[in-house]
Amino acid sequence: MIPPRILSIAGSDSSGGAGIQADIKTIAMLGGYAMTAITAITAQNTRGVSAVEPLSPAIVGAQIDACLGDIGVDAVKIGMLGSAAIAHAVADRLAALAAPVVFDPVMVATSGSVLADGETIAAFERLMALATLTTPNVPELAALGGDAAMAARGGAYLAKGGDAEGDVVEDRLVVPGAAPVVWRSPRIVTRHTHGTGCTLSSAIATLLGQGATLAEAVGAARDFVRSAMREAPGFGAGHGPLGHQAVR
Repeated sequence: MIPPRILSIAGSDSSGGAGIQADIKTIAMLGGYAMTAITAITAQNTRGVSAVEPLSPAIVGAQIDACLGDIGVDAVKIGMLGSAAIAHAVADRLAALAAPVVFDPVMVATSGSVLADGETIAAFERLMALATLTTPNVPELAALGGDAAMAARGGAYLAKGGDAEGDVVEDRLVVPGAAPVVWRSPRIVTRHTHGTGCTLSSAIATLLGQGATLAEAVGAARDFVRSAMREAPGFGAGHGPLGHQAVR
């Protein structure tokens, strides 16, 4: 069976728990072929981000061009972008793409470190307009204007509830013209949550690349993330990484 070709456009996490590293692990474990366009280099671990160095828009664009121009792509995941110029460079290249695009509007790391400034967040509008699905968490959804603003944009989005309070996590898939699809699961009480958003979005992209519907992809991706959280290896003193390698 030929694996779906999945391009992750995201930042590098030196500790391996999130970003490009989490995406590669997720895509591979779900049977996809992972390609990458790295947008920024970060020095980080489970306790936080100590340095971020965005790459140039030109090299980010060149990485995308190299993948699309030779191997091709069946789905794209977009994560941390690093700058508004990079966001626009990505949008320029994906505007005419027929493959599904999953956009995780990364603004703040699990540790609380800010990963997107106001100008970059403003540039997210172009990416949300072309995305098949946008996956904001609670603070990201608020920063993007809430449900009313997302509905006005007209695209599908997954409102993730992991950052909300309570013993039950609720994730809500909103697709224009259809009734929302809601998943509710008991909260997994753990400090090992580093990279959950990256893992979820790259899992959704991989499953879409395999031909799943949006609801099927989200449901199976949630199961993958929850399994990986339960299999966390226990590394680090802060928000530890998931156990991608243990999910079969």
